Amino acid sequence: MIRKILIANRGEIAVRVMRTARKLGIRSVAVYSSVDKDSLHVSFADEAWCIGEVELHETYLNIPKIIDVAVRSGCDAIHPGYGFLAENPLFPEACAKAGIIFVGPSGDIMRKMGNKIAARAFAKKINIPITEGLTGNKTELLKVKERIAFPVLLKAAAGGGGKGMRIVYDEKDLEEAIDSTSRQALAYFGDETVYIEKFIEDPRHIEFQVMGDHFGNVVHLFERECSIQRRYQKIIEESPSPTLTPEVREEMGKAAVRIAREIGYTNAGTIEFLVDKALNFYFLEMNTRIQVEHPVTELVTGYDLVEEQIRIAEGLPLRIRQEDVRQNGHAIECRIYAEDPANDFRPSPGKMTLYLEPEMPGIRIDTGITAKTEIRSNFDPMIAKLIIWGAGREDARVKMINTLQGYNIHGIETNITYLTQLLKKQEFLDNTISTKFCDAHTADIVQEINAEKTLVPAFLPLTGYLLADLQIKTNNINPSVWNEIGYWRNQMRITIQTEDGDKTVSILRSADPDYEMEIGDEIFQVRKTASSGSKTSFVIDGNSFSVFLSEDDRDQAFLSLCGHIFRLKRQDVLTDSITAAGPETMAEGEHHILAPMPGKVIRVSVSEGDEVEKGALLLILEAMKMENRVVAPGRARIAKINVKENDRIESSMTLMVLERIEDGG
Repeated sequence: MIRKILIANRGEIAVRVMRTARKLGIRSVAVYSSVDKDSLHVSFADEAWCIGEVELHETYLNIPKIIDVAVRSGCDAIHPGYGFLAENPLFPEACAKAGIIFVGPSGDIMRKMGNKIAARAFAKKINIPITEGLTGNKTELLKVKERIAFPVLLKAAAGGGGKGMRIVYDEKDLEEAIDSTSRQALAYFGDETVYIEKFIEDPRHIEFQVMGDHFGNVVHLFERECSIQRRYQKIIEESPSPTLTPEVREEMGKAAVRIAREIGYTNAGTIEFLVDKALNFYFLEMNTRIQVEHPVTELVTGYDLVEEQIRIAEGLPLRIRQEDVRQNGHAIECRIYAEDPANDFRPSPGKMTLYLEPEMPGIRIDTGITAKTEIRSNFDPMIAKLIIWGAGREDARVKMINTLQGYNIHGIETNITYLTQLLKKQEFLDNTISTKFCDAHTADIVQEINAEKTLVPAFLPLTGYLLADLQIKTNNINPSVWNEIGYWRNQMRITIQTEDGDKTVSILRSADPDYEMEIGDEIFQVRKTASSGSKTSFVIDGNSFSVFLSEDDRDQAFLSLCGHIFRLKRQDVLTDSITAAGPETMAEGEHHILAPMPGKVIRVSVSEGDEVEKGALLLILEAMKMENRVVAPGRARIAKINVKENDRIESSMTLMVLERIEDGG
């Protein structure tokens, strides 16, 4: 029996495994890189061991270090979570050599099914439908047009999670796409092999959860619909799938079990399918690990999948019988990401000024952070997973919208409002979606968010900000001094910087908790009804509102109100520290290309002296497991390059200086 387990991962999945271990009376050991020292998984574990600095190959991808910690700490077992080493066949083999139980399938099974190429060959052998595809070296892959018609989809053969996936519609773009996918495959999975398959237009992505033990028993725990994706990575998952008929569901479930049984699969795995408009399904790949979205299956079936994983790893037979598995109600999971949907989902690492989870009955939040955690550019941008259960799909959808609106994160960009608006779309209600939904609708969703935000009357955020800010300033000043100088007596007209320009608020009467304020040409009667922590509640002209306020170290305020975040700043208050934040002095005709975020330079595509056209690729910056292309803003000459490949850079650093070339010059 397992008494002590090392979790070879970080973030929410590490904490998730630790929770079940604690429930089972199993002690947990965390490993972490130095930048993760303040993360939740480090403090949540019974023991935590630092295994290096920043680079993944030195820490979370370093098999010898992890095995060494497991041996030295006296662990019986290792759980890999998902990502990192979870599908690397060398990992379970290293565990076996060290006499440690690996909570997952064998290395041989991983080679057969964790690799997309081998898995598809096996599925074809047992007559499971697949799409056309091929692999090989770069020269062979460039001949793809001789075997498969465009468009095609490129993937990392040895991994998942959408890393490196690209759709290529034209042969001229194929070579660069192969290079990019190969780089990311090597960086995240230690294998640069690229797989190419025929791309099905407007497909559904539906996967089946399977479990197998060491006695030949295999069951499925039904399906998850994962069609809502951005950058080929899932952001909303639900179960049951609203797409499948009972007949197709049964047929797909049997196919999933057949694949797992024929291969001799043990532990938790996922069989992924593409489903076309006619509900024909095609085997896509197998994930030989626990999935990010496994909680939706847990909520509708009632099984703790991590507990079942541990039992199987201990050599116990499955206690789940297929006829006993039922889908009860409907579950939806939303992945909360540190990213900006209005800017092509650009990662948004940094320090949060407020992290406040919603407090509602019947919700589940899986996360690996606390309010003090800094969101780093070194890792995936997922902050948390919010999972809701409802009696039916509409019940779960409405609960999810209400809960998302109670999730307050300030100081960085997130996709919370985007998810909320997406769930309101008629296409989601009608289930007329596909894996291309976000590509087709993101611009509309962002526009709808902005339009909805403009409907919030300007006086509401201004009033809420002043009431909340007054409370903060009152709490942070010596009361005797406060009474002496009189806060409002000397500040009757207050100018506030907003996203729509400066606004002036006049305080006509103040006798806390009652205020009379003039904003524009209107006068408002305001009463503060409650104030605790970051939350302030008030009544204005008979209507009740609540706001959540936080401030950064420059007194920039973030205000949550009506499901939106407003940025405001008082112009009459000096900051504690003044930081030079003005634009860099630039010579006439020059462009200074600034880093949009912290990250690592993985490719510099130009040299000093080169002339480039508008849109030309200058360099590729890796941040939060994504490649971000930095392109020329116009026709220019490369005057200076300040970085080289593998350099780690900070946000707003000058990467290059370009000399503008006028048309005809």
